Amino acid sequence: MKTLCEFRDRLLAGSAAEILLDKLLERCRAPGLLTTRGQQRTDSTHVLAAIRVLNRLELVAETLRAALNEVATVAPGWLQALSPLAWYERYSRRIEASRLPKATAAREAYAQTVGEDGFLLLDALDTPDAPEGLRALPSMDALRRTWQRALITASAAFGHSA
Repeated sequence: MKTLCEFRDRLLAGSAAEILLDKLLERCRAPGLLTTRGQQRTDSTHVLAAIRVLNRLELVAETLRAALNEVATVAPGWLQALSPLAWYERYSRRIEASRLPKATAAREAYAQTVGEDGFLLLDALDTPDAPEGLRALPSMDALRRTWQRALITASAAFGHSA
């Protein structure tokens, strides 16, 4: 079975990409989807905006997931006592491997939940019963910086100062 990469390499090596595009355009012209010498327009603004939102959401959630994984290796008992059961389901897999909510309200609710989870972890690190050395973990620094940046971005979006 050939892979997509091998197919792409064969297209490029044989200069067949142009031929394939011409065939595709010919097939689109036949039912009138394209007109000769017509101007084709695309507006990808909404697509780029949606990708930007999903990328930010994945970044924030994946940063928290990575921090939880690192804490789990250093202080598993402490993390288990702190973690609500929902965290295991929410952060057990890489974020890009799961489906993020499609509806705006559901995405905002998910972002709110992830934000609260991250603040719960960061607040727990500042308590006296937090194991020594957790605050200095690289993933904790990344989590702090990501949450700070997310707060600044959210504040700017709503016209507030962080």
